[in-house]
Amino acid sequence: MRSADIRKIFFDYFTSRGHTRVPSGSLVPADPTLLLANAGMNQFKPYFLGEVPPPYSRATSVQKCARTSDIDNVGRTTRHATFFEMLGNFSFGDYFKADAIRYAWELLTEHYRLDPEKLWITVYQDDDEAIELWRQVGVPAERIQRLGMDDNFWSMGVPGPCGPCSEICYDRGPAFGPAGGPETNGERYLEIWNLVFMQNLRGEGAGGGKGDFPILGELPNKSIDTGLGLDRIAAILQDVDTVCETDLLAPTLAAVERLAGRRFPGRNGSDESVSFQIVTEHARSTAFLIADGVLPANEGRGYVLRRLMRRAIRHARSLGIDQPALADVVGSVIDNLGDDWPDLRAQRELITAVVSREEETFGVTLRQGTRLLDAAITRTRSSGGTQIMGETAFELHDTYGFPIELTLEAAQAAGLTVDEDRYATLLDEQRRRAKKSGKAQTAAAMRRQDTYREILAQHGRTDFVGYTDTSADTEILALLADGEPVLEASEGQQVEIVIGRSPFYAERGGQIGDIGTLTTSDGTTIEVTDTTYGLDGFHVLTGQVTAGQARPGQLAHAVVDAQRRAAIARSHSATHVLHAMLRRNLGDHARQQGSLVAPDRLRFDFTHFAPVEPARLQAIGTMINDYLLADPAVRVWHATRAEAEEAGAIAFFGDTYGERVRIVDIGDASRELCGGTHVAHGAQAGPVRILGESSIGAGLRRIEALTGRDAFQRADHERRLLDEVTHLLGSRPDDLITTLTKRLAALADAEKTLAEYRRRELENVATKLAGQRRVLDHGTLVAATVNDVTTAELRTLAVTVRELLPQEAAAGVVLATVSDGKSHLAAAINRVLLDHGVQARHILAEAATTIGGGAGGTGPLASAGGRNTTALKAALTQAEESLAAAINR
Repeated sequence: MRSADIRKIFFDYFTSRGHTRVPSGSLVPADPTLLLANAGMNQFKPYFLGEVPPPYSRATSVQKCARTSDIDNVGRTTRHATFFEMLGNFSFGDYFKADAIRYAWELLTEHYRLDPEKLWITVYQDDDEAIELWRQVGVPAERIQRLGMDDNFWSMGVPGPCGPCSEICYDRGPAFGPAGGPETNGERYLEIWNLVFMQNLRGEGAGGGKGDFPILGELPNKSIDTGLGLDRIAAILQDVDTVCETDLLAPTLAAVERLAGRRFPGRNGSDESVSFQIVTEHARSTAFLIADGVLPANEGRGYVLRRLMRRAIRHARSLGIDQPALADVVGSVIDNLGDDWPDLRAQRELITAVVSREEETFGVTLRQGTRLLDAAITRTRSSGGTQIMGETAFELHDTYGFPIELTLEAAQAAGLTVDEDRYATLLDEQRRRAKKSGKAQTAAAMRRQDTYREILAQHGRTDFVGYTDTSADTEILALLADGEPVLEASEGQQVEIVIGRSPFYAERGGQIGDIGTLTTSDGTTIEVTDTTYGLDGFHVLTGQVTAGQARPGQLAHAVVDAQRRAAIARSHSATHVLHAMLRRNLGDHARQQGSLVAPDRLRFDFTHFAPVEPARLQAIGTMINDYLLADPAVRVWHATRAEAEEAGAIAFFGDTYGERVRIVDIGDASRELCGGTHVAHGAQAGPVRILGESSIGAGLRRIEALTGRDAFQRADHERRLLDEVTHLLGSRPDDLITTLTKRLAALADAEKTLAEYRRRELENVATKLAGQRRVLDHGTLVAATVNDVTTAELRTLAVTVRELLPQEAAAGVVLATVSDGKSHLAAAINRVLLDHGVQARHILAEAATTIGGGAGGTGPLASAGGRNTTALKAALTQAEESLAAAINR
């Protein structure tokens, strides 16, 4: 049974039973507690928590998931993957255990036609109800096993919804391991479907085992969250040993075979078998992550992608694939899965460019790391050692991205070992520091969110009226200080405020939050300085009490700073048009990766792999303004997400959308899913003045621009500057470039003449100083103070004087000057002194301390500087004596 048929049967089964089919969420989740989407229920989390009323009571989806916790198992087991498709059915306060169990058993045995005798069940240790329900559908007691919290109590790995679960496992027979059920062997008894009885809320773990976290209470409604792994059910229905041999990955495995020039050896446990599977599986993860807007970086989800790609490249090399090949392997993923996941085909150019660039960059990293490692090997051997320090291996890994595996291989080839214990200790310390910091931040955020949930449960969601009104009568529902509820706030106090009816836009989608004022019926005034989302649909104002005392329950009048709001709307509409024109000019790969929408200015980050040439950037700016000047209509409308996507609306990186979405059209150029505020007509957004374009990372560019009043003010400022320059040059504006070019050429000629004059002058000074040399028993020296020279000229002069001294014996020069209110010394010595182990900086070491500074330089030339000008004469004497001692030694 092909994977496409598996998906279709799943969806047909559940949609016929009242489930709404919901598109997959992005791999980049809206949930700030998650790095990447790791389960089908991620996008439904607000429904399980009761924060947002679900638009349906039953849902079904196939969710793209990434779990790097399984990275070390890829290729070493038959079942683990860092990316997979999770087929799921969900109930939000509708059906519970009985129907979830009945649906799963019926689908597996009657529609996928799995042998019931090969299905085993695990349940949470004290879930007698689940055992009885499984018995009722026909599972004998001997094929039901009770397991503990680590195995059969599910959560996302972070605070949030959780609950006991029941897993369905398929017995693949003795070829995959010994008998004994799922509790003894996960390879033979392959877990294919997990039914989570979502009924609890978990807190932050204490850092122990998988199930080490407190249960904070029960969810508002008992719900169902299930996940059927497409890779695993496909492996069973297609009768193959590994997920890499299913039709989801087989074409990619074949591409690796072609590049390696040999066949995949099968699941024989060899390093070769593991490498084939890692390259194949990581290529799929790479394609999907980039298609969802993730780009390589040294932290966060970008680091996850970089690690996957570099791991795939390294294992490709172990298969003898020395040429850049990952882009070809990833291309096979797009060819195979692009029909099922159209974003892969749409982003082919971007995916290929990112992978090719990263492979090239990693090649540089490997060469640099190899040089550093070779130096470490040489040092270890020359000192008589046999082991490379763990600190060296850790620095190569942490600073330069050089894989520890390559360090171990190179050391072994050189007849050395690596202090792996010390390396592991340093790595563990780094991870624990990062984990501790992250936990503290997560715990604080969770406490604050718990407070928000209590307020939400009591008062409901914010009634946002800001699309049509910039003022509203409202009520203060709650006040918080340092995240904790308070009963009143006095003048001067900083607080968070929750109001019922709000005209204040909360920061989202790059648009900053509104500011304004709250004035209560008794005259208390609060200056609102920001508006953010506490929870989805729940706005929190930040502000300061400027008069009176604020208390929950007060009636108030809320007023948004309307002028600022209008300026923000101009920037937001201009951002949409900028994005549209970038895609027209650069290609569809120029996708939004982030933005800042502020009053009369904007910042826009997008994917592109080369600087946008100034002429092209200017042309894009002209296109934007011409388009806005034509005054295109701005239309806001609502539809289901599926309807919006069918109409060509674009959704963006990092954003989250409900079942019904808001779409903003600007003429025929732009159609985006957007919750922000906009102008009523295109001409109101202009003018737009692009300030510049720059790189902010590999494959990431940034454009900054001004809009509205700031754009006009910038033009006025530049015009005034132009007038001043024109006046200074005595030219007309149209002749300015010609006049300035002539003046600069004349200036260059004059500077050249002056430089030649100065060179001759310094040569004369050098000749005079050389004639004042002091003859010693074993050489000569010059020590003198020179006036009216720069520090650079002082060094040059020292070298010139040295060359005028006899070179057959030891010779050196020490010069001093005062420049820019500081003392400066320069020393130059010849080859004879160098051959005797003397360094120029040694000559200046004591003198540098005298003038309150330090000496620097290598070999024959050094300099020193300090703030003490009164001690310069004494310092010069010290340096002269030091030089004389070195010559006569």
